[in-house]
Amino acid sequence: MESNYDLIVIGGGAAGLAAAQYGARASLKTLLVEEMAAGGQALLIDALENYPGVMGPVSGYDLSETMRKQAEAFGAAFLSASVLALRKEGGLFLVETSEGELSAPAAVLATGAKHRHIGCPGEEELGGRGVSYCATCDGPFFKGKRMLVVGGGDAACDEAAFLAKLSDKIVIAHRKDRFRAQAALAERTLRNPRIEVRFDTVAKEIKGGKKVESVVLGRGDGSSYEEPFDAVFVFVGSIPQSGLALEARKDDSGCIVTDDRMATSVPGLFAAGDVRASVFRQLITAASDGAIAAHSASQYLDERKGEAYV
Repeated sequence: MESNYDLIVIGGGAAGLAAAQYGARASLKTLLVEEMAAGGQALLIDALENYPGVMGPVSGYDLSETMRKQAEAFGAAFLSASVLALRKEGGLFLVETSEGELSAPAAVLATGAKHRHIGCPGEEELGGRGVSYCATCDGPFFKGKRMLVVGGGDAACDEAAFLAKLSDKIVIAHRKDRFRAQAALAERTLRNPRIEVRFDTVAKEIKGGKKVESVVLGRGDGSSYEEPFDAVFVFVGSIPQSGLALEARKDDSGCIVTDDRMATSVPGLFAAGDVRASVFRQLITAASDGAIAAHSASQYLDERKGEAYV
């Protein structure tokens, strides 16, 4: 296996795929390392309708596969492996993977974020037995059943809409008095006759034996009640996967702080997508981050060689 590259991209979501494409287009020997299928959280999107230039709806899988093929067409290489560690020695980033060690003078972290859990009793115990973090993955198992969606952002509204295609017994509970999703999504959710919206409501406990049977819901006034459900879908935010970020500066939530060139506080290390601090997270912004990160990495390498365009 080849081990030396100009640019190594860690993570294969929209940000990583864009970085790989733009790195290869800049004539950099580029490798993208991803432990699962390329696409990241986009693979969970059933119908994407707001990606500029793409007349939707298109599945997240189809869009991700197109991006992967584009990156490969420009010359990017792909490696299916887990990244175990990242360190910098003598101007090179050494990437320890399950398939061996790699090196490059520049790297892009596009490791994304993982689903945040509610943290209530029963959530972990009933995981995979009615508690899910992916409606498109598990929703079809509960067709016609009573399903609870917990959350109030874009993901919660998107996934509730998907589940509403499978059942007219969908309840979405959000702890605040209004959604934080984009206005169009929020309005569509409120108008959907198959979705019952409950604001100022939290999931306090998920009950069941071999599977989810009911949920204890808490009201804003402190009272609570128990209601039968067959499944609980949780969309309450995400946790940035920034553990590989060396000594790069992070914000209070653990997101990597970058400048407008996607450069971290570690020279030669760039970050893109959900793993970095950002005021807005969408597929289009992740792809933009990746393109900028690769472009900036190319400039950084030119500067190292004294070939910067002035």
